[in-house]
Amino acid sequence: MINRLLLLSSSPRRREILSMVGVPFRVFSNFNVEEVMEGDPLKIAVSNALLKLQAGAFFQKKDEIALAADTLVVFEDKIYGKPKDEKEAVEILEELSGNVHTVITGFAMKLPDNRVLKGFDISNVKFKSLSNEEIKWYVGTGEPLDKAGAYGIQGKGALFVERIEGDFFNVMGLPIGKIYDILLNNNIDIKSFGG
Repeated sequence: MINRLLLLSSSPRRREILSMVGVPFRVFSNFNVEEVMEGDPLKIAVSNALLKLQAGAFFQKKDEIALAADTLVVFEDKIYGKPKDEKEAVEILEELSGNVHTVITGFAMKLPDNRVLKGFDISNVKFKSLSNEEIKWYVGTGEPLDKAGAYGIQGKGALFVERIEGDFFNVMGLPIGKIYDILLNNNIDIKSFGG
């Protein structure tokens, strides 16, 4: 019987989403993966999730589903992961300012029977036009430094979002509704975990 997820991620946002919907999980994130950042963004997001899954699935217990994800921001054919420093965060926010960008989260799951399920979700986010002062303030908070696209929609970055098309949780880093549906289509109901 499956009782919980093994979340292969250090992302506090992914933990928050799973906690919010009441899915039992544990976290393992003590592994390094060389992520791919060139090519088709959809393939990159899913490939990176699969790399994380392969790196961490060894720690999966027989009553768990291992889950890994990777979130990318795409604007004008340029792919943005997490900024390497404050300077890059400023550059990313200047480019996203006043524009619509795409957020892609790829995910991969390994079931106890070793089947691998994978997928992705896409959302579009329109940013307000940001002043240099707003960008400087936001980067100074430190919030953008560990987030794809240099912003967190669930935090102070929400101040800059004009509209969103698609799944809010996808932008946050884990399209839990889509994951729920894929598991349900494979006769796995995460609502019953831990019971």
